[in-house]
Amino acid sequence: MTREILIGNVKIGANRPLVLIAGPCVIESEDAVMRHAERLMAICNGISMPLIFKASYDKANRTSIGAFRGPGMKEGLRILAKVKESLGLPVLSDIHSIEQVVPAAEVLDVLQIPAFLCRQTDLLVAASASGRVINVKKGQFLAPWDMKNVAAKISSSGNENIILTERGASFGYNNLVVDMRSFPVMRASGYPVVFDATHSVQLPGGQGDSSGGQREYVEYLSKAAVATGIDGIFMEVHEDPDKALCDGPNSIPLADLPNLLKSLKAIDAVVK
Repeated sequence: MTREILIGNVKIGANRPLVLIAGPCVIESEDAVMRHAERLMAICNGISMPLIFKASYDKANRTSIGAFRGPGMKEGLRILAKVKESLGLPVLSDIHSIEQVVPAAEVLDVLQIPAFLCRQTDLLVAASASGRVINVKKGQFLAPWDMKNVAAKISSSGNENIILTERGASFGYNNLVVDMRSFPVMRASGYPVVFDATHSVQLPGGQGDSSGGQREYVEYLSKAAVATGIDGIFMEVHEDPDKALCDGPNSIPLADLPNLLKSLKAIDAVVK
């Protein structure tokens, strides 16, 4: 059993019901973020599933120089603060440097460490010192048992509010696979484990100057991961993925989300 962590009014871990972390890949506009957050909140309230809203204020590792990155930290945090204050939802976003930690922690309930930065010791320690919950994406280049060293870097500052997220491992070029053994391995650390279902079907750089994706497989991987007893599921969703400014090919259409979540909730109830 993993430890219980309180995130706003959401509890994750300790064999509690599955938590959803969801939102668009990137903040496209204030209006778009509010629409998505309101719709997600209505969906989750309808099935009694705890929700943490996510959206990135800056996608710092896009495939090409001309790709849309978001509004930047200052404007992005303002928009996420509005989600938090007007809807009462906990909010999560990525941080990319030590300088971002303090301003981000003033707004965010969860500081997310991107997969490519998961071994950056100074960033992990600085994030830990903020006192916020830290969600670390497992690097595509790491084995699941290597995440205990990542968690130790964070907990060395006394912060045990750690979540570990699986997002697939590199398998040849422009492809990722998910080893289901990684979930019990990482949960053995005692920290809650989340499955990033949509990034795991990403085809990194698969379209030449942007990443591709196979969203049609999200359903199957999600069900398999939830069956292992994980604590949360991470999904990037969009009202119209084919027009999304980031990660559209691997994002779930909002309209498809309710039925998928009902299936995952049922599996989670059986497992726990």
